[in-house]
Amino acid sequence: MSPGRLAALFAAAWFVTGAAEPQPFTMTEVAPGIFVRPGVQEDATAENDDAIANIGFIVGPAAVAVIDPGGSLGDGERLRAAVRAKTDLPIRYVVMSHGHPDHVFGCVAFVPDHPVFVGHQRLAGELAERGEYYRKQLAAILGRDRVGDYAMPTLLVADKAELDLGGRVLELQAYDTAHTDNDLTVFDRETKTLWAADLLFVNRIPSIDGSLLGWLKVLDELKTLPATRAVPGHGPPVVPWPAAAADEERYFNVLATEIRTLLAKGGDIETAVARVGQSERGKWLLFDDYNGRNVTAAFKELEWE
Repeated sequence: MSPGRLAALFAAAWFVTGAAEPQPFTMTEVAPGIFVRPGVQEDATAENDDAIANIGFIVGPAAVAVIDPGGSLGDGERLRAAVRAKTDLPIRYVVMSHGHPDHVFGCVAFVPDHPVFVGHQRLAGELAERGEYYRKQLAAILGRDRVGDYAMPTLLVADKAELDLGGRVLELQAYDTAHTDNDLTVFDRETKTLWAADLLFVNRIPSIDGSLLGWLKVLDELKTLPATRAVPGHGPPVVPWPAAAADEERYFNVLATEIRTLLAKGGDIETAVARVGQSERGKWLLFDDYNGRNVTAAFKELEWE
């Protein structure tokens, strides 16, 4: 992280700590020591403060790991207050599951804790390329004073890594391109809980910003883990694993099958957007907002098989 960027984050953090004390979220304890704030099933608005992703933290014997710090300044502030309402242990790590703004723009609220910011080895490149664009887009919705800020990861995960919270060990796994090209999961050995983040959408339609086929492959990998529950990136705070992956897999396979059939008949992308996946309407929130984008991304991928 550049000195100027770090100074800006600290300045913003100073502003945060000088403001009125934020009120902590009501958290759901999905397993012993694992706390989740479920996001609203919406896109970002000024009213919801981009608090749309499932975020939270894991408390160990000696330290805390935040898993996705939230989607805005206020989202991060309230999550930090929720940590402090539960424990005085140091916030040692802030894990960023990927670079989308609803998961990382609360980072600035945690800068005073001097944590290690953790991300996929490709996360820094993602934020360098898209971070300023994300900030401008989100500021147009929330306002400049509320947008928050991301932080560059200081611990990069190329394959696997472990975070020790004082005897409670969290297993981190980086993946090839799936939801994005920088997806990271957290597995808590102690409770067999998989924090799947946006590799798992429940009720809300998934959003492909990476690879349809890659995402299906990663889901197969995730199902081999000895997890009994999962925290999705969007949806309920906790779901049974691997059963909760079934709807997402079905949707992706519908897209793949219908696009391949259309391609075999010489169909074009406009026809695909109009027709593919329509049997899934009514099964997902925000279907009309995202299905066309997903079909477009999948069509471009599958036409080169």
